[in-house]
Amino acid sequence: MALKRLKIRIGDLLVQHKVISEAQLTVALKDQKKSGRKLGRVLIDNGYIAEQALLEFLARQLDVPYVDLKHFSFNPEVIHRLPEIQARRHRTLVLEEVDGGVLVGMADPTDIFAYDEIVRQLRCPVQVAVVSEIELLQNFDAIYRRTEEISSLAEELREELSDRDIDLEDLAESDDIAGAPVVKLIRTLFEDALQIHASDIHIEPDETVLRIRQRVDGVLQEQVMDEKRIASALVVRLKLMAGLDISEKRLPQDGRFSLKIREQSLDVRLSTMPVLHGESVVMRLLDQSAGLISMDQIGMSDEERQRYQTAIERPHGMVLVTGPTGSGKTTTLYAALSHLNRPETKLITVENPVEYRLPRVNQVQVNPEIDLTFARVLRAVLRQDPDVVLVGEMRDEETVEIGLRAAMTGHMVLSTLHTNDAVGTVSRLLDMGAKGYLTASSLNAVVAQRLVRRICQSCVQPYQATEHETAWLEQMLDGQLEGKQLLHGKGCTHCNHTGYSGRRGVFEILEINPALQKALRNDDTESFARLAAEQMAGCTLAHNAAALALVGETTLEEAMGLMGTLDESEAELPKTGVATELPSMPMAESGN
Repeated sequence: MALKRLKIRIGDLLVQHKVISEAQLTVALKDQKKSGRKLGRVLIDNGYIAEQALLEFLARQLDVPYVDLKHFSFNPEVIHRLPEIQARRHRTLVLEEVDGGVLVGMADPTDIFAYDEIVRQLRCPVQVAVVSEIELLQNFDAIYRRTEEISSLAEELREELSDRDIDLEDLAESDDIAGAPVVKLIRTLFEDALQIHASDIHIEPDETVLRIRQRVDGVLQEQVMDEKRIASALVVRLKLMAGLDISEKRLPQDGRFSLKIREQSLDVRLSTMPVLHGESVVMRLLDQSAGLISMDQIGMSDEERQRYQTAIERPHGMVLVTGPTGSGKTTTLYAALSHLNRPETKLITVENPVEYRLPRVNQVQVNPEIDLTFARVLRAVLRQDPDVVLVGEMRDEETVEIGLRAAMTGHMVLSTLHTNDAVGTVSRLLDMGAKGYLTASSLNAVVAQRLVRRICQSCVQPYQATEHETAWLEQMLDGQLEGKQLLHGKGCTHCNHTGYSGRRGVFEILEINPALQKALRNDDTESFARLAAEQMAGCTLAHNAAALALVGETTLEEAMGLMGTLDESEAELPKTGVATELPSMPMAESGN
C-alpha cells in the first residue's frame, strides 16, 4: 500500500461527499484542538457521524477492506507477531498472513507514523484494513492474555527458590531474595484476571503441579504449571498483603486487601484453607472503580423493575432477595440502595463482609469473634434512627425476628435468604421460627433470581433444538415457538471458545397481597402456595429463562440448566405455575 494514499484529510473528504457539513467540521476541529483526540473520534462523539458509517467511508476512500472484529476469528500465533505494547500504542492488530506479508487492522489507517513503526517492527509487507477502535480496545484484553508471562515468572521464581535455601518467613521483611519475582507474578495474575473480567482467582497446589484457575461468567478456566514449589511463596506473599498470620498453616484464615491495577481500584477478599499438598487460596475480586450497577442495569424487565422499585420505595416493610450462592443477590440489593440513597434518607447496612463502599451510607461489618453478630448489630442499628436497613443475610431465628419487627415498626428492611424460589422463601421463614402473623404484616415482596450466561455475539449462530428441548420450551412458553429461531455461540477467540460472554439476571417476584397475608395469618401454607403460584403463573424463573432463550439472550442449554439437571427439568410442571420447590443451581461461586 503506497504511503501517499494514507495522506488524506478525512475532514475535507467528509465535507466534500456531504457526509458532514462545513460548520460541523469547524466545530470538530476546535474540539480536537482542545482535547487532542483524533478527528474521527471527535466527529463520532459529537454525533455528527456513526462510527460504522465513518469506517466504511474511510475504507472506500483508501480502497482497503473494512474488518468487523466482532465476527473475526483470530490466530494467536499471527497476532503475537506484534508485541502488545506496540499494538496498544498504535491501536492496531495483526489479523492474518496474506501474500507473503500480513494484514493489519488499524483504528486510524491515516496515521503515517504508526504505519511506519508497524512496518519496521514486522519487517515484512504490510496491508492495511480499517477496524473499529472500540472493538479493537475490547479485543486487546481477550487476545493478549498473561498466561505466557505468568508461566515465565513462575519459572523465574522457581529458579530463584532452587538456587538457595530460603526461609519463606523472611519474605515478610525482604524483597531481595524471592520477593520481587513473587510480586511480579501476583501483579500479572491480577492483570490477567482483570483483562478477562474474572470474579475469582483460585490458587491450588496439587501433588506435582500448581493450578491457577479463574472464574469467568461463573465457569472456571484453568492454567497448570509444573513449578509446584512456588505455591508456598505465593501464599506467604498473599497472606502478608491481607495481614494474615504467615506462620499459621493448619487453620483457615480470611483477610482483605486493596490494590490498584491499571488505574483500577480493586478490593480483594482472600480465603486460605489447608489442603493435602499445602494451602489453597481463593480470592474474590471486587472492582471498586467500576461503580455500582443501577436499577436499569440489573437485567429486570420494565414490569419487574417497576414492581421491585415500588416494593423498596414503600415507607416500611421487608423485601427479600433470594437464590443460591453466586446468583447476584448482593448486586440486586446494592442497586436498590443506590436508588434509595438520598440526603433525606438514613441508610445503614449490616454485612459480612462489606463488599462495596457507598457514600452517605453507614456500613457495619459483623465480627462473630467479638460477638458482633447480625442480631446484636441490628438491635443497635434500630436505635440509630434509620429509614432503610440492609441486612447481609437472614441467618438465624433471632435475626429474622428482629428484622421482621423492624419492618413492622416503620423501617424498610432489605436482606437476602438462601432459598430456591420465591414461594419457598416464606416456608423457610416459617421454618426458622418466624410467626405467620408477623411475616404477613412485615413482608412486602420476595425477589428470587439466578444468573445465566449471555450468548457471545462474535460467534452466535442458529441452533436446532432436540425433541426433548423443544418439548420443554413449548411447555414453558405454551406453544409460542412458531417462527422463532434459537441461537447459541459456536465458540471463538473473543469468548475463549466457550460460546458465552457476560451474564444477566433472571428473576421472579412474589408480592405479598391481602389474599397471601390472610393465608399467612391463618398459618394456611397450602392456600399460600396455591395463591402464590397463581400470582406468578407464566412469570416464574423457568418461564423467564425460557423467554430469554427464545429472544436469543441466552442458550436453551443455559435456560434448562438454570432449573437443575435436564433429567429434573423433565418433571411435570403445571403450565399455570410451578411447584413450590424448584431444583437449585449448583452453588459454584463464593459470595452473594
